[in-house]
Amino acid sequence: MKFLVPFALGLLHAVSALPSRQLFPRAACNGNTDTTRRQWCDKDIDYDYVHQPAPSTGRVREYFFEISNATLTAATAPDGVPRYAVLINGQMPGPLIEADWGDTVRVHLTNNLQDQQGTGLHFHGIVQRGSFESDGVPSITQCPLAPGESMTYTWKAEQYGSSWYHSHYSLQAWDGAFGPIIIHGPASEDYQEDLGALFLNDWDHRSCHEQQLIADRGAPPPQANGLINGTNVFTSGTTTTGKRFETVFEPGKSYRIRIVNAAIDSFFSFGIDGHSFKVIASDFTPIVPYETDSLSITMGQRYDIIVKAKNQTSGNYWIRAVPQSCSSHTNPMNIKGILRYDSTSTADPTTSGISTRTACQDEPINKLVPVVNTPVGPAQKTHDLPLGLTRDVNGRFIWTMNSTNMLVDLKNPSIMRAAANNFTFAKQEAVINVEGGANDWTYLVINSAGGGPSHPIHLHGHDFSVLAQGTVPYTSDVELKLNNAPRRDTATLTQPGYLVMAFPADNPGIWLMHCHIGYHTLQGFGLQIVERKSEIRSLINTNDVTNTCNKWKQWTIDNNWTQPDNDSGI
Repeated sequence: MKFLVPFALGLLHAVSALPSRQLFPRAACNGNTDTTRRQWCDKDIDYDYVHQPAPSTGRVREYFFEISNATLTAATAPDGVPRYAVLINGQMPGPLIEADWGDTVRVHLTNNLQDQQGTGLHFHGIVQRGSFESDGVPSITQCPLAPGESMTYTWKAEQYGSSWYHSHYSLQAWDGAFGPIIIHGPASEDYQEDLGALFLNDWDHRSCHEQQLIADRGAPPPQANGLINGTNVFTSGTTTTGKRFETVFEPGKSYRIRIVNAAIDSFFSFGIDGHSFKVIASDFTPIVPYETDSLSITMGQRYDIIVKAKNQTSGNYWIRAVPQSCSSHTNPMNIKGILRYDSTSTADPTTSGISTRTACQDEPINKLVPVVNTPVGPAQKTHDLPLGLTRDVNGRFIWTMNSTNMLVDLKNPSIMRAAANNFTFAKQEAVINVEGGANDWTYLVINSAGGGPSHPIHLHGHDFSVLAQGTVPYTSDVELKLNNAPRRDTATLTQPGYLVMAFPADNPGIWLMHCHIGYHTLQGFGLQIVERKSEIRSLINTNDVTNTCNKWKQWTIDNNWTQPDNDSGI
């Protein structure tokens, strides 16, 4: 039974866990059976695809997406409460992007938004080696896609594992414009069935734009609800609407679940009552399996787990996503789904809660041990990035790194200047230049002396190494983990605290790094990394980029549109 069941407009959303589509079978080759998951054709889990060529299958997986806005009704809203939403192909979560390791993925996107918005689609965690113009970030790698227009993203699946795609325009991702990515490959633990992606979301009944207006001047608004795989119940007074997510286990069977935190502002602790599980991947990095009964997962992160079903034919258990101390919810213990051993049962579970942590911190560094050891070299350059929070002239909150609040022009993306070999940027565009080669390492030290929420830091274009994390301000005495440090694309900066990350200069392009709290992104919490600038121009299809920009500029003129003054452009 597969998890991959989004709701669609015109259909009742309460159809959780119906097997409406199956994960496709991979092409025939050796290994990757129930007992040989470490093997994948002529490669295995120990193959170092970062320093050796990734497989190349010659196959193209093609997808056609349309992004649109809608007012969800009681029959189509995830929890039965009407509200505004942005959907992909009329669904939330959107359709699955699925490929085998080494395939090429091609996504055609059409903007059918009817409320004066551009858009762009980002494939979270995909390194986009040689294809940075398909990273989908308006103001960096493209102009926004104008209403009524279409464009195509093409990239190679050099990594394998679990991720998600989402709009990278304003707050569309958290109004519903997101969906799963699964790239099949080897795994560090055997299992029998792949259940696909399991999304964890916070969900308010106001649009994200309405929420942003509150967050700009004070504490972010509490979330009215949360969703597990796009559905949940909501109780107002004596009326309960919606339906909980449900799935059924077969006795003794082992299941792979790909957990994704797609929230705007919620750090979750995930668990299944009465069940422990093995963690086998963090973001796109396969890790040495470790066992736990709860998992801390911040916004943008993914974890792949293996759950072994009990040897029983009845019983119901809560699946829980518990918001941690840095998250604000009006009913935090309501974010639950149901695991059943008897598909005919309709009773709510009576099981006890999981042993969660309350601190908004990542899983411990010593647990996230990559299968493939990649030692970190000495720093060619270290960038110190103290975090700051202040207000603009209108009294709105803005974030700074190294005293710079990022502000970029949607009509003049960095890629257009790179196409002209012009790498002159204003201070407010928050640029870090990185040069060198694959053996030259850049260290980033993000340091916060203040209080407040933890921040999920996401870097495009790289799986970075996490050298150190801490809950006090950084000092030079901090010991860095240089041998087989955790590698991922999203990691937590606590407040107060520090995050030390490192990446090699092995991927020419222009890469955004930002906080994945939606409100903070709009408030300018980000910077862009210009990597090996002399090689960038040759990677750009100037005609495609120019065509998208010309259509966006013309649309803004025709519709008298200007970039909102509370939108950083990222």
